Amino acid sequence: MPLVRIDLLKGKESAYRAAIGEVVYDAMRTTLDVPENDRFQIITEHGATDLILDRTYLGISRTDDCIVIQVTLNEGRDLAKKKAFYKAVADGLHERLKLRREDVFISLVEVKKENWSFGNGEAQYAPQ
Repeated sequence: MPLVRIDLLKGKESAYRAAIGEVVYDAMRTTLDVPENDRFQIITEHGATDLILDRTYLGISRTDDCIVIQVTLNEGRDLAKKKAFYKAVADGLHERLKLRREDVFISLVEVKKENWSFGNGEAQYAPQ
């Protein structure tokens, strides 16, 4: 059950923001083995002073279109799956929205399965 947080500067249309979420979800399904309907996303717009991204860290040139995608997910996926996910998201956003691959910043946060509650005050994935 990934929880996806997508942060970007204010000013993009709702269809643009929705497309980002769709690309990320599709990439999770194809590369990270995320089940159908397992889609939980929070898309947040920020003012220019509230989203601070270094323009040249690691020699990568970033613009005002840079988006941050943070995915919290169960631990255990191997490096090949993670790399495939990064590429699928960057390629998908470039193809669908013409977003520069350099402007796609992704962070994965892995957690143990017992760290989720989907409702009812229960830990549905925790060992019984």
